[in-house]
Amino acid sequence: MTRSKKFSFRAEFILLALLLFIIEFVRGAFLVSFLPVYGVKELGFSLTIIGVAVSVHYVVDTAVKLFAGFFLDRFSMKLVVIVGLIISLAGLVLLSNPSKEWILVLASALFGVGITPLWLVCLTRVTEENRAQQMGALYTVWLIGLGSGPVVINLFIDRGFVLTYWILVGLWGVCTFLSLWMPKLEGATLPKSLPMRKQVELLWQRLRTMKLMLPGMILQTAAAGMLVPILPNFASHVLGLSYTQYSYLLTAGGAMTVLLLVPMGKLSDRLGKKWFLVLGFGGFSIGLMCLTFSGSLITSILLAGFIGLSYSAVLPSWNALLAHHVPKEQQGMGWGLFSSIEGIGVIIGPIIGGWIAQHFSDTLTIVVSSLLLGGIAIFYLVLSTRFYQDVKPNNLTKRDHANE
Repeated sequence: MTRSKKFSFRAEFILLALLLFIIEFVRGAFLVSFLPVYGVKELGFSLTIIGVAVSVHYVVDTAVKLFAGFFLDRFSMKLVVIVGLIISLAGLVLLSNPSKEWILVLASALFGVGITPLWLVCLTRVTEENRAQQMGALYTVWLIGLGSGPVVINLFIDRGFVLTYWILVGLWGVCTFLSLWMPKLEGATLPKSLPMRKQVELLWQRLRTMKLMLPGMILQTAAAGMLVPILPNFASHVLGLSYTQYSYLLTAGGAMTVLLLVPMGKLSDRLGKKWFLVLGFGGFSIGLMCLTFSGSLITSILLAGFIGLSYSAVLPSWNALLAHHVPKEQQGMGWGLFSSIEGIGVIIGPIIGGWIAQHFSDTLTIVVSSLLLGGIAIFYLVLSTRFYQDVKPNNLTKRDHANE
C-alpha cells in the first residue's frame, strides 16, 4: 500500500470512527439515561412501555442488519448510511413529545434503523493485515461512545429535558452532516445480474462451513446479555454496594477493556486467535463466578477489571475470526447475516436472565452466565487448529460466471 493510499485509508477510517462514536454516544445517552427518565416523568408513560420501546429498538436494530447488508452490497455505502441516519433522525424527532404509546414504540424502532449501516460499513473497511488490531480500535470507539453517553448526558438532564433532548438531536444532525464527507464507497463486487437466489445459496454454503461457530455466536452474546437486567440489583442487594460504588465497577471494567482492546488486537494478529478466545472466555467465566463470593468493594473492583481484561482479549480475536468467514463478494450481506445471528443472543439473553432472577435469584443468573461462558472456552479449546486458520474467499464458481 503506497503512502498516499495509506493516508487515504487512515482519513477514511478516522471519519468512520468519529461517526460511530457520535452514533453510539447518542444511542447510549438516549436509551440508558434520557428516555427512562423523560418518558416517565415528562411524558407520563409507564416503565413497562419504556422497556418495550427499548426492546423494540434493539429488535429492529438486529433485524435491519441483514437488509442493510443486502443494500450495502448493491448501492453506494455512503447513500445507504445517509438514508439510515435520516430515518433515525426522524425517529428522534418523533420522540420529542409522542402523544400515544404506539408512537413512542414506532419512534424508538425508527431510531434503531440508522445505526446498523454505519457499523457494517466500518466492518467491511477493515483490511486483511492487522485485522484484529483494527477490530480492537473499532470496538474501543464503540465502547467509549456507548459508555460515555449516559454519563455525560446526566450532567445536562438536571438542567432540563428540553435542553438535553435538543443536544442529542443536534449531535445526530451533526453526524448526518459529517456523513456527507464519506467517500463514495461502492458495494461488493458481485455481478448485478447474479440472482438473489444464488447469493443466498452462497451465504448458506458459507454458514455450513462455519456451523461449529453458530451456537457460540448466539450463546456468548446471550450469556453476556443475561447480566444486563440484573447487575444493578446484584451489586446493591448481594454485594451491598451503593449505586455510586456500582459505577466504580462499571468504570473499572470498561476502562480496562478500552485500554487493552488495541494491544490485545495486535497480540492476536501476531500470536493467533485460539488462546485469546480460550483464555478470554475462561477469564470472563472465572471473574463472574468469583464476583458472587466478593465481600468488599476493592475485591469487586479488581474482579471487574479482570473481567474487562478478559473481554478485551475476546472482542478483537472473535471478530477477526468471524471476518475470515465473510465472503469478500458479499461483505455487507455477510456481516449483516452474522451480526443478526449474534443479535439473537442479545435479544434472548436479557429475557432469560430476568426470568432466572425473578424466579430464583440474581446470583443464580450470574452463575448460569459464568457456566455458559466457561463452556464456550472449553469448546474453543478442543476445536482443531485448522478451525482458526484463514478461510479462502468463497468466490463464485465458474458455473455461476457462465450463467451471468
